[in-house]
Amino acid sequence: MIATLLVGMLCVYLLSFTVMFLLISRRLRGEKMGMDAFAVGNLTLGVAYVLQLLEGPAGWSWMSVVNHSLTLCSLLAYCVGGARFFGRAMPLQWPSVGIGVGYAVVQVLVDAAWGSVARYALLAATCALCFIGMVAVLLYGVRTFARDLRGEVLLFALLISGICVLNVIKLIKLLSGGLAALSMDGPFQMVFYVYMCSLATILPPSIVWLVLRRLTDALRGMAARDPLTQLLNRRGLTEALDAWFRRPNARARLLLVDVDHFKRINDNYGHHVGDAVLCGVADALRGAVRKDDLVCRLGGEEFAAICMGADDAAARRVAEWVRGAIQDKVMLQGPRYAGLRCTVTVGVSHCFGDEASLERAMQDADAALYRGKRAGRNRVEWASPVADAPPGSAPMKAEADVALT
Repeated sequence: MIATLLVGMLCVYLLSFTVMFLLISRRLRGEKMGMDAFAVGNLTLGVAYVLQLLEGPAGWSWMSVVNHSLTLCSLLAYCVGGARFFGRAMPLQWPSVGIGVGYAVVQVLVDAAWGSVARYALLAATCALCFIGMVAVLLYGVRTFARDLRGEVLLFALLISGICVLNVIKLIKLLSGGLAALSMDGPFQMVFYVYMCSLATILPPSIVWLVLRRLTDALRGMAARDPLTQLLNRRGLTEALDAWFRRPNARARLLLVDVDHFKRINDNYGHHVGDAVLCGVADALRGAVRKDDLVCRLGGEEFAAICMGADDAAARRVAEWVRGAIQDKVMLQGPRYAGLRCTVTVGVSHCFGDEASLERAMQDADAALYRGKRAGRNRVEWASPVADAPPGSAPMKAEADVALT
């Protein structure tokens, strides 16, 4: 009686969260993060348990065959939902139909050849193997595709391991004691359905939490990146530098990169061409810097690259790579743009060792950049040991910069 009540509660949990997952997937629209597949998994498993309540004692019945097929289809739906959550597109509809129909045929053949005990044992063994596969994928994901969700993924692996162990025990009991092992009044079925109710209570809210975390991370990423070029913005650069300078003896150099005559490009060709040039510069910057270096768009036509741990020679090499890459690669196709040549001037700061020194490095690199503009542009200029201009000259420099850009 208690086990039957637990199965009823389990049905309510599963079907209720089906509705919640569907509502969330509709809100997510484009990127559903697997919520639609999780809804299908909950729905099929909920219907399977409803059929179990209706079919009565374990044994042969078409209702039981459909129940077992739906159980396997629900496992497939959960696997597809997990894959989609981590950005791997997987089909669900036709594989579910194939598994459902195929497993129904297998059940009929197994029951005809070896009886209902073999059919129930087949389901327990198949579920156990599926759960072992799920746990293996999750443990692999902790070191690869799910490193940012390590704690949550380990929790899922632990919970799924529990249901795997229970299915192995069910298989052993079926093989040794027959269908009597599945009596709803037996202690094992009580433990089994208590655990299943616990999973139905814990896992769906955990999945919702993962979706909310992913959305929050996406919003944080959007706030830290320039919408046009997808490079870091000033805020994102500051956060990344803060993490870098937590390391002992961490040093860096700032490369300030400014597109030459960008105002002329906008005026002659239009802002849409100017935007295309900025995106081309951003792509060239990404390809020119080293693996651990940071690239940022400060605003307008001004970019920055942070060379992590670079000495004088390394910083100079990166600066020349940046200048040469943009000169060689940033171009527009078509006769209208035949005369368009994009170059940049690069100002390199002195070495700095903490986030508080970034502003001074900006001033040093900006002064070097200004000298490079006056010297003819399309060049790399190194920061002088002494400031290029006293503090009072900043407004004059800003006005001159408009003319030199």
